[in-house]
Amino acid sequence: MGKELLTILIAASPIIELRGAIPWAMGVLQFPWPKAFILSFIGNILPVIPLLWFWKHMAAFLMKKSPFFDKLFSWVFARTRRKAQRHFQQYAAGALVILVAIPLPLTGAWTGTVAAFLFNIDEKKSFLLISLGVLIAGIIVTALTLLGIGLIT
Repeated sequence: MGKELLTILIAASPIIELRGAIPWAMGVLQFPWPKAFILSFIGNILPVIPLLWFWKHMAAFLMKKSPFFDKLFSWVFARTRRKAQRHFQQYAAGALVILVAIPLPLTGAWTGTVAAFLFNIDEKKSFLLISLGVLIAGIIVTALTLLGIGLIT
């Protein structure tokens, strides 16, 4: 497998995402930062559209097929939206971008797709906001890596 493809796959993976792919590509593979950034950005964005589609259709399928999941998802959606909807609707775009842009574990594009689904944000708008968050995260991680501040060991 080519080093470039491996970098894209690492960036596309949950949890690791671009936050691990950039330092790995720059440190281990000795890619120049623009190459590491671009490959990692592409890899991190690749699963976003399928994930946005997946959450919506998987939840609908499970709710239709199982009374348990219907009750569970209905409760989770109602509770989540009730507790945070007012604040999230007011700051939805910024909140989603920030959630994805923060280069910490359990934030990122995968988590952003779940948040967009839970708060029923339009898929096209979600994709753009998540892409912006990934771009910001990539800039932060690249800068930290260039400064020698490792995010992975």
